[in-house]
Amino acid sequence: MKQESLAIIKQKLLDEKQKLEEQLSKFTEKSAHIKGDYNATFPEYGDKEDENAAEVAEFSDNLSLERTLEKSLADVDGALDRIKKGTYGTCRHCGKEIDEKRLVARPVSSACIDCKEKLSRQ
Repeated sequence: MKQESLAIIKQKLLDEKQKLEEQLSKFTEKSAHIKGDYNATFPEYGDKEDENAAEVAEFSDNLSLERTLEKSLADVDGALDRIKKGTYGTCRHCGKEIDEKRLVARPVSSACIDCKEKLSRQ
């Protein structure tokens, strides 16, 4: 992979990481004990029954969103780690080089198209 392409991809990943962390910070707190773990905070609307129901509903939604954002952040961190180690762009299943167009389109990819298709069929 060309160094200029790798630099562009790395910047995309860093931008995405910042965006995900900002989104998570709006309704979670970072875990002090587990790296990459966030804990959704429970909203406080009041003590009335309808306010309590709204709190529970929002908290439930936030838990689902937290898991999704954490997974995306872990994928981004994994890609940045592979760049750092010099293994970025190599399929983790077959060891072949991942097409640059795929990496530009989906920078967190860790598998080539062939292996991804095989895994999808299983």
